[in-house]
Amino acid sequence: MGPVTGGMSILPTDDNTSSPAATAGEEAWVSRGPWRRVLEGLLASPTAVLSGLLLLVIVLATLLAPVYAARVAGTDPFRSGLAAKIEIDGERVPVMQQSTEGLGLGVTPIGPTWGPQYFLGADTQGRDVAARMLYGGRNSLLIAGASTLLCLALAAVVGIVAGYVGGRVDSVLSNLIDMIWAFPVYLLAISLSIVMIGKSYSFGPFEIASDSLIVPILIIGIVYVPYVARPVRGRVLALNQSEFIMAARGLGIRRARILLRHILPNVATTLIVFAPMLMALNIVTESSLSFLSVGVQPPNASWGTILQDGQGLLYSRPMVSMAPGLAIMVTVLLLNLFGDVLRDVLDPKSARGR
Repeated sequence: MGPVTGGMSILPTDDNTSSPAATAGEEAWVSRGPWRRVLEGLLASPTAVLSGLLLLVIVLATLLAPVYAARVAGTDPFRSGLAAKIEIDGERVPVMQQSTEGLGLGVTPIGPTWGPQYFLGADTQGRDVAARMLYGGRNSLLIAGASTLLCLALAAVVGIVAGYVGGRVDSVLSNLIDMIWAFPVYLLAISLSIVMIGKSYSFGPFEIASDSLIVPILIIGIVYVPYVARPVRGRVLALNQSEFIMAARGLGIRRARILLRHILPNVATTLIVFAPMLMALNIVTESSLSFLSVGVQPPNASWGTILQDGQGLLYSRPMVSMAPGLAIMVTVLLLNLFGDVLRDVLDPKSARGR
């Protein structure tokens, strides 16, 4: 029997006319083919290229946060600067200035200087907003990326096991997914955060500190599992009835080999399509939780915590809130644009249907 293919999978062939080298070369070309076509499709789209490059710039900027704080701004974004002074036009100016509102009582942080120090101004603690933006962006992207990977991994395991094994296992996992799905996402995330945030956890030699980023990663990674697991399960159920899977079973190929060689590669495309959209959702979710003080905990910063810091400065120093808000909006928009192109490349039928 010749090769039976489906999606990105290939079954072994008993054809002895080809040399081993030729067969290996053909299999290598086929295995690279789909991903090469995906890359070519992305590079052919100006939207994907531009959004991808801008996302790369944002990631690199956040990774260079320590360099910016130490070499450019010359400030510690995690230390209070209430008594700090900076030099502007040859004059020493206090970071916290006398308030000009109302009776003139109290102090107001300095506004944007558009210079190396305090480029976007200071917050209520006299800390450099620009430096905190980069540090906060690094944490926000780290949490969003790690929780996306965690969610995709859990959803893949649950969806594949439920769809491939079937029977009672499918019933139990499907009911569990439906139970989690019944809770509104933010209500579930806030409830888990209230219970878990601010506490230390020990697992043998491992310890998770109360301000660790692992806790929000776990919470955000779990709440979106049902939204990915159900499509994965549906995809596996459809693959189980496909001709190439039935042919593989007819050839006596072991179930584990079918799962690894034929089910997983076809499910991978579904997971990849979900990745940009899920990361955008996770950025918004993390920012929302941090804004409500149930996400990233001090002394760490994120775009959500900076939004919270600027809540009381909306009228006097709006840039403190506008900067992280714009960063969240731009990053989420770029992820969605990139994700739309990626979906169209992986599933041309969806592009033709719009």
